[in-house]
Amino acid sequence: MSASCCDFAADYEFNDHPAFARLEQRVLGCAYGGTSWTTRDQADRYAPLLGLAAGDRLLELGSGAGWPGIYVAAKSGAELTMLDLPLNALSRARERAAEELPAASAAIQASAAALPFTDHVFDAIEHSDVLCCLPEKREMLAECRRVARPGTPMLFYVIAPAPGLRGADIIEATEAGPPFVDLDGSYEKMLADTGWKLLQRDDLTPDYLETLQRMVAGLQEESEPLLDLLGEEEFTGMLQRRRRQVGAVERGILLRELYLAEAT
Repeated sequence: MSASCCDFAADYEFNDHPAFARLEQRVLGCAYGGTSWTTRDQADRYAPLLGLAAGDRLLELGSGAGWPGIYVAAKSGAELTMLDLPLNALSRARERAAEELPAASAAIQASAAALPFTDHVFDAIEHSDVLCCLPEKREMLAECRRVARPGTPMLFYVIAPAPGLRGADIIEATEAGPPFVDLDGSYEKMLADTGWKLLQRDDLTPDYLETLQRMVAGLQEESEPLLDLLGEEEFTGMLQRRRRQVGAVERGILLRELYLAEAT
């Protein structure tokens, strides 16, 4: 969502700035200081698929400053465990959770590919645009299965190249997307291989295109304060990256999808 591409610790240094808060509100419909592309409408639409109830234990991976995990947990009364690497993001998430959540919460610094939990302790798992920013995709999904109870739902959003791309198209899609957007095989195969049963897969690419277009328009509208904050080189590079992403999505070579899976 903010200045750099998957340099999240740097991103969170900027996200408190009023211009970025206005930009996030315009793009996502909320202002948590998030770095994913999950809109408030999507959180409202898909969070019920987790079937959360008061007292359930929800794990959010790549939680950042707490979006959308805090929002989802606040509506359900679930106990929330947030996990990420940037300490500045986790600090903000911890403060916000203490203010907004009626149930217990925790913010833990750790890798999603090596979870610091015992087996079978969570009732639901959520992650938003994390796998496309992580090289250890299979390891992360296997770790999610290890800490999930049998029957636990896992809901995640992910950006990916369109299937079957070759040559210049796959190069363009991978260069336009997050650093680790490319994948070996498919998410369906990785889920099956790591102990998950796929229940639902939705194409959110039209929503993604609209959010990107709002981002580009918002960057142009906020150009004066963002130029002062970032400098011309960084701001221009950010705007060019977003325009390139718009082009890749419009061409149908870069997708954003939702997956719902169940621990077998």
